Amino acid sequence: MIEPTELLYAYSQGYFPMAVPEDNNEIFWFKPDMRGVIPLEEFHVSKNLRRLFNRHYFELRINGDFEGTMRACAEREDTWISEDIIQSYCKLHELGYAYSFETWREGKLVGGLYGVIIGKAYFGESMFHRETDASKIALIFLGQFLKENNFRLLDTQYINDHLLQFGAKEIPNDEYEELLAEALES
Repeated sequence: MIEPTELLYAYSQGYFPMAVPEDNNEIFWFKPDMRGVIPLEEFHVSKNLRRLFNRHYFELRINGDFEGTMRACAEREDTWISEDIIQSYCKLHELGYAYSFETWREGKLVGGLYGVIIGKAYFGESMFHRETDASKIALIFLGQFLKENNFRLLDTQYINDHLLQFGAKEIPNDEYEELLAEALES
């Protein structure tokens, strides 16, 4: 398990951990040269997703089942979310630094994401869905929460097609470090 103080310090310096399955799930620290972020002022939601969000098809919860969200994110063939990672973030959650944003339907967790909050920065870790659009609605819920609470940084670590539709972009590490410093000072 990674100690909470080590995790928080690493995030404040721009690093994040990942277990590497090919190396017996040994945990390595990463700080990419190009960093994925979603600028909150440019957070984009399509009309179809906005309609679905506004219909309240999914029940939205924060930390309804943090560990369940993490475990669901790890349910894939190739994952960097080892048992040590799960235990480490559950401890961070107990201390009030790790949060999950979840979508529920008919009493079941069907989508969500989790990450770490320090200052006015949210460091997104992973997301999952068991129903179509459930993770996207969770991301919209997160974006709304961050905007309403004057957050300065939504770190996605890397970008993919799923995140691009919401306005994700890659920025050089030096630009990321400036945004990180501003978010931590806020």
